[in-house]
Amino acid sequence: MQLETYISDLLYRYDCVIVPNFGAFLTHRISAKLHETTHSFYPPKKALSFNEQLQTNDGLLANYIAEVEKIPYIVAVEKIAKQVKSIKSYLIEGETIELNNIGDLLLNKEGNINFEPSQHINYLTDAFGLSQFTTTQVSREVYKESVEAVEKVIPIAITPEKRVSTSSASKPYFKYAAIGLIFLTIGGLISSNYYGNQIDNHNQIAQEEANEQLDAKLQEATFVINSPLPAATLQVEKLIGNYHIVAGAFRVEANSDKKVQQLKDKGFKARKIGVNRYGLHEVVYSSHTDRVEALNTLRTIKRTHNRDAWLLVKALD
Repeated sequence: MQLETYISDLLYRYDCVIVPNFGAFLTHRISAKLHETTHSFYPPKKALSFNEQLQTNDGLLANYIAEVEKIPYIVAVEKIAKQVKSIKSYLIEGETIELNNIGDLLLNKEGNINFEPSQHINYLTDAFGLSQFTTTQVSREVYKESVEAVEKVIPIAITPEKRVSTSSASKPYFKYAAIGLIFLTIGGLISSNYYGNQIDNHNQIAQEEANEQLDAKLQEATFVINSPLPAATLQVEKLIGNYHIVAGAFRVEANSDKKVQQLKDKGFKARKIGVNRYGLHEVVYSSHTDRVEALNTLRTIKRTHNRDAWLLVKALD
């Protein structure tokens, strides 16, 4: 039994997963941040930690294993205990236990378990599709200081009175030309609006007459079909369910359409389920109404096709 697989599945939906008689894996949300020195952007995520003091069985892990493997609850508890015993024996011998997609476990000199979380997976489903990236620093030039420096060296003096009086005296006909241009513009606008209204009225009257003629023709016409076509019955499978196995999310919709077609060519009932809160087009392998069926399908896909596939619980409109 791969215990880390079941723990990893539960960490997407719960903040605490207790392994009886061993410890608890905890998650807490960390907001997105920007490193001021390296200019690197880090998306929001769930940080993973381990608490050796929490060992009381709360039933979450055992019930999940019993449901997935379709075994009694007590048998699931026994399988967990056997796996924990094996892990502890390896730790006592000084070996490092590597839990896939979770982290590494190692005993320190005091006999306590040290945990180093994995950095290759983000258990925050809201941040799916986001990754770390680095931007270049934006440099801004201060133009105001440059202008002030130029003004100190070359002062500029403007005399409005002289400019106005000279231009008015030398070219008085500009005033009359401006007034005439304003009247021409207003007259053109009024004429254009009047002409446009006349065209609209003409088109409306013509449309009403055409509609009346069409109604008269339809009332007089008689439709007779001598050889009607046979009725065609199409069976379309409706993809429903709130449990979706996600294959990926794409910023460009054309890429999501291409992914859907690729999965359909491989026999999956792939489709798009809409755009998430980050503007990404989500593509799923399939949708299911039964959670156990969805988990079994997810395990098969992770084993045979895509180990990064994950289960999304979402009610679609």
